[in-house]
Amino acid sequence: MACFGSVGRLCVVRSVEKLSCNTQLKRKSSSTFVRIKPNLTQQNQRTLSSLVQNNCQNQQTHQQDQHHEQQLHTSSHVHSPAPCPSSSTSTSHTSSSSILSSITSPVSVALTCRSYSSQQQPPVPEINQTVDPYQLLEEEMKDLYTAIRKELISNTNQEELRTIATYYFDGQGKAVRPMVTVLMGKAINYHLNRNELIDAQRQVAMFAEMIHSASLIHDDVIDQSDFRRGKPSVNVVYNHKKVAMAGDFILAVACQMISRLRDNDVTLTLSQIMTDLVQGEFMQLGSKETENERFAHYLTKTYRKTASLIANCVKASAMLGGADEQLSEVAFEYGRNLGIAFQLVDDLLDFISSSDAMGKPAAADLKLGLATAPVLFACEKYPELNPMIMRRFQEPGDVEKAFEFVHKSQGLEQTKFLARKHCVEAVRLANILAESPYQKGLIVLTDLVLNRMKYQHGDSGCLYPVYVYVLKQARIMI
Repeated sequence: MACFGSVGRLCVVRSVEKLSCNTQLKRKSSSTFVRIKPNLTQQNQRTLSSLVQNNCQNQQTHQQDQHHEQQLHTSSHVHSPAPCPSSSTSTSHTSSSSILSSITSPVSVALTCRSYSSQQQPPVPEINQTVDPYQLLEEEMKDLYTAIRKELISNTNQEELRTIATYYFDGQGKAVRPMVTVLMGKAINYHLNRNELIDAQRQVAMFAEMIHSASLIHDDVIDQSDFRRGKPSVNVVYNHKKVAMAGDFILAVACQMISRLRDNDVTLTLSQIMTDLVQGEFMQLGSKETENERFAHYLTKTYRKTASLIANCVKASAMLGGADEQLSEVAFEYGRNLGIAFQLVDDLLDFISSSDAMGKPAAADLKLGLATAPVLFACEKYPELNPMIMRRFQEPGDVEKAFEFVHKSQGLEQTKFLARKHCVEAVRLANILAESPYQKGLIVLTDLVLNRMKYQHGDSGCLYPVYVYVLKQARIMI
């Protein structure tokens, strides 16, 4: 049985039937794919029929978004998210709705989450727990941080800059971003009958971790953080002005590294990440949006600050593996959904995990004045949260009251519900790829994201998960 710490209300039962409703792309020639529908059990046929019906409804809803969104703004506290911005590359993401027509429309997501208490949890495919992504990629990942440190050190002879720039590259992170980039690269390569990870794909994995760490450094300076990954934040240990410059240095070295790939489309795709990161930070710093805009603002910011990095890196990895526009879009949408789910769970854990478990203080977002998904959902039951949000929880007692309201409402359950929807969509997208250990790893990764855990070092220097959740009788404990 699943429970959110002391809340103890959320029970999530995993479906014991694997979703087989997804079609697979089978390679017909170097540039042509045909869709083959797999054999379906009677149960899966019912699941497929239900999914097709829901997809048709979602498409109709999407066509009426503007009309319904206006009505929604005038009748509710929690409102529809804006469509996530897309990367402006030569393979435009604006066509994603036609390529992946079953992606849930913005308004229907909000409506579904608002009626959470009367709805069943979205079905989750059976996860093959024998596939451990960290062990699967042990060889590719074991020298990742060493390679990054060498890249940074070789680009400067200033010892202090070297020390600050490499502060977070000590192997203590979860390495989710480089791992999913490598997994997608190897899954795409297998799908296209290639066996080895291309060196350029590994460079993108390094880029992903470098950009992420640079953004953490800048966040720590902006937020004046004290604690990160179980140790003092870099801005506490070193002069904050030098720390900010070290973050810029990491960005510059990462961009140099990608420019050496000499692939304009990949460079354009990855450059979108920096654009999104800056815009997302500006949204977080300057926002005092109205009630009607908050949830749309939150999800757009979530895409830009978190999901864009994952989505564009896995897309770049797919492109380097020879994926065409359609297959590259599958990779992008997988990363987008995984990234949004990752941040939703991160925001949820801020309310239920201890400092030791998270490596940072609990309720950190509230203390920074940030209203994340659990708070926004809680506003439906406790509208007195609205003035607290507007003043960014700055009055005495605001943080404590907001924390209490979230736990007394269904804010945590609704946040998990939305994260689960994105993970289910990511699994659907992963199932488009040919079955392989790496494709299965992409599926298992959605489970690891949804059921976040602590991590520790293995003997090889790779990061291995400590399974603090137990899968018994198809039940999940977060």
